Amino acid sequence: METKLTLRLNDNVINRAKLYARSHKISLSKMIESYLDSLTKEKNEGKKISITPLVESLSGVIDLPSDFDYKKEYSDYIIEKYK
Repeated sequence: METKLTLRLNDNVINRAKLYARSHKISLSKMIESYLDSLTKEKNEGKKISITPLVESLSGVIDLPSDFDYKKEYSDYIIEKYK
């Protein structure tokens, strides 16, 4: 369930936050939600590596073959780049 929240913030902070959100292609609401979520997680979860909702939403976007060798691909890329 989503609930509306009204905040009072300094105009400069709001403007900088909007620019940051726009440059990272994320809504200001989602950015604040992610921040509050990471801030308020239980301490037991803090021992694990925290994955933000944005990163979690990107998981599984690319399907690679099971025999994909990322080290070889990266090596080929570097060799080609510095020829």
